[in-house]
Amino acid sequence: MIQKANLILLAVTAGLTLWVPAQETSSSAFTMDDCINIALRHNPLILSSLQQHQASRARISQAKAFAQPSIGWDSDLQNRLFDFKNPGEWYFGISQPFEFPGKQSVRGAIASRESEEILQDIELLKLDIIYQVKQAFCSLLLAQEKIKYVEQGRDLSKDFLGKARVKFEAGDVAQVEVLRAQVEVSKAENELRRAVNDMRLAQAYLNYLMARRKYAPLEITGRLKMPTIRLELEDLKTRARSFRPELKRIGLSLERENLQRKSAQMTYLPDFELGLNRHKVTGEGQWWDVTLSFNVPLFFWQPAKGEIAEASANIRALQKEAEHLENTIALEVEDAYLNAVAAANQIKLFEEEILAQAEEVYKMFLFSYQEGEIGGIELIEARRTLIESRTSYADALFNYRTGIAALEKSIGQVLEGDDHE
Repeated sequence: MIQKANLILLAVTAGLTLWVPAQETSSSAFTMDDCINIALRHNPLILSSLQQHQASRARISQAKAFAQPSIGWDSDLQNRLFDFKNPGEWYFGISQPFEFPGKQSVRGAIASRESEEILQDIELLKLDIIYQVKQAFCSLLLAQEKIKYVEQGRDLSKDFLGKARVKFEAGDVAQVEVLRAQVEVSKAENELRRAVNDMRLAQAYLNYLMARRKYAPLEITGRLKMPTIRLELEDLKTRARSFRPELKRIGLSLERENLQRKSAQMTYLPDFELGLNRHKVTGEGQWWDVTLSFNVPLFFWQPAKGEIAEASANIRALQKEAEHLENTIALEVEDAYLNAVAAANQIKLFEEEILAQAEEVYKMFLFSYQEGEIGGIELIEARRTLIESRTSYADALFNYRTGIAALEKSIGQVLEGDDHE
């Protein structure tokens, strides 16, 4: 998904340009991919970062710019003050300062690294937005799934109420059994209203991430259940070291500081200025003068105590920061990995044991209730167990899917098998 999302931001020589398709989605329902692409196109922080990147690209040209030439005119040996018409001698010429070879290219490389660092910041921002959208999308799927289960619980409560009334009219149970069934129906209706509110809040948050109106109509299509992905912790850590934007950015920062130190060291090397003048002496003739001058870095110790020392200290700081960042990312990957594995094991337990057992127990208790072998309380508990098992299974599916999303964020790359229907 991250690779696909990267197509949205196309790098061109003039900067970054947003790719905008003809329409947001080909159908009325949004897939996870649709939501991610819309969020990446319209997120204000990404748009702001793109403008910052364009500004940084402009600074590269500024850093590589040549010094401006100067034109001079010198009027000497005037008979009267400001007698420019009859000077005894005059000069007219042009001069151009030149930096020592290499200084200009080093400055351009420094500005280029700064621009690339902003690109990595954008990549990091995209990773975070993609994760947030995936989490919000799955939260909405979960809310919709829970509504379905709560509706099932309400229907079972109504069925229990109907059976209790029949048994009460037949004289098989007391009226309290009917009251108990009515209470259960009322509880189920309240749970349904809460579930609907949760779904509306999930829709509002997903709309917010896509920069849409908070309560704009939103329909999504997809499943909570996704194929199980084979995970290898060491492989995930290796991929994180290769793809995490923070590590790439700190590598660029180290390159930039090394270039800064090189630029400071090059202040030892003299710049020069080349001049060409037309020289006239009244009554004697005209000549061409060529001048070449060098600046002398007389106070050579200043760069060593200033810019060079600063860059060297920054390099040492960045090296320690890179070491700390690698350890932090490794822990982040391991934490996301353990959460995903735990959720996968929980899903397996529900699918192989709990769901079937809860269904079987409810059917058995329902039959026993109809036969008068048990009371309503036992049947109510069996129904609650069934509905809680189903909702807990949905929670496990949500935890696994968001766990995979967190793992993708932690390694900076999409994992194979992550479907976004």
